Amino acid sequence: MRPPVTILTETDLRALVPLDAEAIACIREAFVALATKPVAMPPILRLDIPEHRGEVDVKTAYVPGLTHFAIKISPGFFDNPSLGLPSTNGMMVVLSSRTGLVEALLLDNGYLTDARTAAAGAVAADALARPDAVTAAILGAGMQARMQLQALALVRPLTGARVWARDPAKAQAFAEQMTASLGMQVNAVATVAQATRGADLVVTTTPATMPILGVGDIAPGAHVTAMGSDAGHKNEIAPELIAAAHYVADRLSQTRELGELHHSPLAAQDFPELGQILAGQAPGRTDPQQITLADLTGTGIQDTAIATLALARAGKAGAGQNFTL
Repeated sequence: MRPPVTILTETDLRALVPLDAEAIACIREAFVALATKPVAMPPILRLDIPEHRGEVDVKTAYVPGLTHFAIKISPGFFDNPSLGLPSTNGMMVVLSSRTGLVEALLLDNGYLTDARTAAAGAVAADALARPDAVTAAILGAGMQARMQLQALALVRPLTGARVWARDPAKAQAFAEQMTASLGMQVNAVATVAQATRGADLVVTTTPATMPILGVGDIAPGAHVTAMGSDAGHKNEIAPELIAAAHYVADRLSQTRELGELHHSPLAAQDFPELGQILAGQAPGRTDPQQITLADLTGTGIQDTAIATLALARAGKAGAGQNFTL
């Protein structure tokens, strides 16, 4: 007899999988598995729908030992706000690793992607930033920017942050909201340079197609996490900064095609992956004055990891609705 399919809504999943230490540990373990296990992770399937400024990414991965794997469908239609609709949504289909039967539909509207992306930023910062890093600069003021700052506060004892965005009103709203929610001072500033000057941690979360961050913007010893580039036409980091930094990829084959490395003349060179550093297979930061840079394009293994965590928590909590097909 077929097992029932569990349907979990965004409301369910926000309650089950907050951005917490366990979620970060889950994503850390996924990166380690990518370096140490025979993970099956095909290239991202991408569908572009240019007449509606739409893009759809499909990601998946199987991790030996996990009971389930996920297939994540992630649309972004960037004219939607003019229609009164969100620009991003999505869902994950969770299947049994043993039988291939669908066991859950996670109707998260992109929340789990936001959570696992923020957790990946925290993992990268924890692995590469100086232990005494206390000040952050966030470039961008959207949902991912908020979650990145929240995640950083879980791995470093932040004392303050600055935010820059192309829309000053959004930066000011971000600053006010994050000051209230994190209990530390967050200030909106007018330029990238004002945001990054002296910052220990810098996170880029924009859809920029031309570099917004150069080597002159980064203080010695700072760590940079670049989150925004998940397509070949996107670019936040100047090639000179990649050359000056200790560069780390989430998946090197991906960052050569989709990430900041794609725009660098050094793209053909070998660089370490984050999982290799976490597994002790490659060096991380080697000097307090070194600039480190993590290029995170998002990997299917992160989706399988966060979906497996969500399903396990749902089972313990008795959450969701079950349907027999």
